[in-house]
Amino acid sequence: MKDLYRGTLVRLATESPEDFAKAFARWGRDTEYHRLADSDPSQLWSEKKFKEWMEKDDEKDKDNLVRFSIRTLAEDKFIGEVTLWFNWQQGDAWVGIVIGEREYWGKGYGTDAMRLIVQYGFLEANLRRVSLALHAYNPRALKSYEKVGFKMEGAVRGETFREGRHTDAYYMGILREEWMSLYGGGL
Repeated sequence: MKDLYRGTLVRLATESPEDFAKAFARWGRDTEYHRLADSDPSQLWSEKKFKEWMEKDDEKDKDNLVRFSIRTLAEDKFIGEVTLWFNWQQGDAWVGIVIGEREYWGKGYGTDAMRLIVQYGFLEANLRRVSLALHAYNPRALKSYEKVGFKMEGAVRGETFREGRHTDAYYMGILREEWMSLYGGGL
């Protein structure tokens, strides 16, 4: 596998569709993972279905999407995934991240990976902004994104229906100039 970027805890890498599908099928059986990562109702997908979905999604959006695996530096363990969806005309992208391995939650791995993907967006893809959305019931993610430099831009009240109640969705963003002032052009 080719190293694309290396942080203090993780590196961004590439994986085969089979490896992604195997990991997503396993992580998808963890209802807390699914609750934090997705607003759709939880459902079990086979490795085959994940692989077909990823290949179709990647082919459909091949010019507007980049997907990386997140691997630990210490053990070289595949623990998560981070994706950018580009709007080239506007010079921006949406980012999504998941850490699928529970033992790596809340220990800085996601924050390190998010710093790397934002760096990729600004230095390699020449973006002017990166945006994201999260569930209000995920304070750990909110804290992580703020550490990277994302700013709260708004909320949609009652947007997600989960566990019998509606909860808010938060929207955050970081501009190139904000990132440059925080990181001086690189990590």
